[in-house]
Amino acid sequence: MAGPLAGKHIVLGVTGSIACYKALDLASKLVQAGALVDTMLTYGATRFVTPLAFRSLTHRVVVTDIFDPNSEFANEHVALARQADIVVIAPATVHCIAKLAAGLADDPLTTTVIATSAPLLVAPAMDANMFDHPATQENLAKLRGRGVIIAGPAAGRLASGLMGMGRLLETAQLLGHIAATLGRQGDLAGRTIVVSAGGTQEAIDPVRVITNHSSGKMGYALAEAARDRGARVVLVAAPTGLPDPPLVRVVRVRSAQEMAEAVFQEVKHADALIMAAAVADYRPESTAEQKIKKSSAGLSLALTRTTDILAEARGAFVKVGFAAESQDLVENARAKVRAKGLDLIVANDITDPQSGFGVDTNKVTLIDRELRAEELPVLTKYEVGQRVLDRVRELLAESGPGR
Repeated sequence: MAGPLAGKHIVLGVTGSIACYKALDLASKLVQAGALVDTMLTYGATRFVTPLAFRSLTHRVVVTDIFDPNSEFANEHVALARQADIVVIAPATVHCIAKLAAGLADDPLTTTVIATSAPLLVAPAMDANMFDHPATQENLAKLRGRGVIIAGPAAGRLASGLMGMGRLLETAQLLGHIAATLGRQGDLAGRTIVVSAGGTQEAIDPVRVITNHSSGKMGYALAEAARDRGARVVLVAAPTGLPDPPLVRVVRVRSAQEMAEAVFQEVKHADALIMAAAVADYRPESTAEQKIKKSSAGLSLALTRTTDILAEARGAFVKVGFAAESQDLVENARAKVRAKGLDLIVANDITDPQSGFGVDTNKVTLIDRELRAEELPVLTKYEVGQRVLDRVRELLAESGPGR
């Protein structure tokens, strides 16, 4: 199964900012994701990076002059505008943003923007004072009002040495914004999907917790996949080492009880709940207020059951669970479908090195509410997420229009 960028025709506009070096990485990552990338460099951009660098990465013509007789687009300056699935300007300088807001078309990039009907994503990069200037803010507001997607900027250390807003978003974040923009009219548009992820932590004392090996990768991949199909996504996340997915609302929790309260709140307005989190089944009956000191004697903990979130979640939404099993995979998963009233369960064998904790692939079996099982091959977790969402889409179609 291809990713969200595979086969997409992307026009990458690069303007004269020191952040141009990040555009090289973006172009490379887009190509690796299967996109066809045509680059347009403004004159200012060519002072920082060369057309040859982009051509070496994209293996396609780089446009710097619409009147270049050697360019395949020389005779028709709107050719790229017609072909584009999306136009991305990264980095976008304050000068470029001002020209876009004014509707000027005096170079290959701005001419393409005016001529295209494809969505436009602009990623600003500039000094903090330039970003904060009223004229810049007015121009950005004007672009947003026309439906232009403004991605960033981020806060941090700038080329001037100052700290503030103006850094170009990192490549991973830009890729997320691009995928989400391309998918905003997808088959889950108008739907709200709540996804849980990560392993909860149950406090023993202020230092120690009871937890599990969950990395959160499967839940995060599901959230990104749902976002890339146009859904509004709420990710209820226990502690992980993963960055927040762009354009996904993240609700951070720590314990099983906090996750239960967050999920019960969020599903009030949801069309589907996908519980990919590894929620602790037990927690200490009491938590010590101070760190428990080590001694020669052993330590015994009295444990009590946590809330069974899937079993207790109520509402008119599709309910999907996960079953991480080490034996009798299908039988145990089917028992959970019956016990928790699930529409679908995703079962994976944690003893398989391709579907265990912390890896980027998964090998799962999907079991529906009629207890029919479909075994999937080894896929990336994003691809597994897409297969799960295919089933969710079908279940939502049976239940009627979105909320």
